[in-house]
Amino acid sequence: MLPVPFAPSLALLLVAIAFFAGIGITTIGPGGIFVTIALYSLTSLPSSQVAGTAHATFVVTGLVGSAAYLHSGEMNSGESRAIAIVLSLSSIVGALLGAHVNASVPRSLFGVLLGGVSMAVGGIILYRERRGFSPLFDVDPLSRSGRLELGGLGLGLGLCSGLLGIGGPVLAVPALVLVGVPMLLAVAVAQVQSIFIATFAASGYYLQGNVLLPLAVVIGSPLLLGVVVGWKVAHVVDPDRLKVALGVVLLGVGPYLAL
Repeated sequence: MLPVPFAPSLALLLVAIAFFAGIGITTIGPGGIFVTIALYSLTSLPSSQVAGTAHATFVVTGLVGSAAYLHSGEMNSGESRAIAIVLSLSSIVGALLGAHVNASVPRSLFGVLLGGVSMAVGGIILYRERRGFSPLFDVDPLSRSGRLELGGLGLGLGLCSGLLGIGGPVLAVPALVLVGVPMLLAVAVAQVQSIFIATFAASGYYLQGNVLLPLAVVIGSPLLLGVVVGWKVAHVVDPDRLKVALGVVLLGVGPYLAL
């Protein structure tokens, strides 16, 4: 077994959490956040190493998740490709900036920010679902104005993801759902975006010496298995139920993180 900076029992617990987190990544999007949560709450690693190591695992999960959704057809339309390209490219700048800012964020504030983002997004989704879900506004990815809106959205998502060490799908899926993108397409596009966010964020953290590669491999292996399982689950479960589950998960973990 690869050397990790804590006891084997804790390593096994992290492996189990990573597997279920992988399922969440390709079913509802916010699965990778549980890797970040586990590293933050169960270990004494500084927030920079938590974020850096988590992003290193998300590079490969993004590749596998993207390939899976390409295989099942969600990424075969011009609209889906346009959303993925604009969102991904604009996320790069935000991810690099977020990774840089993280170095000056105390560990206690890191938890508050992580919990606050989780609760805010989950609360919005559940509120709108209860009131009769309708998009905040409709984005046309094939128009110039639509691409500009997606670019601004991608920049903000990249910044938050890079700063907090959370994969692109954690925020991209609920954000895309709120602007009218169907649930499965939102999950598929978020997989592509996560490749860019994770690669550039992880590179920034690696240059700072904050990526623990042995730990990333130990966590990343079960995470990948979960990603494949989650992709299969997403195609047999009602998308509306996935949307509600998305809100409940995000809202539920927020207070724990913020404490």
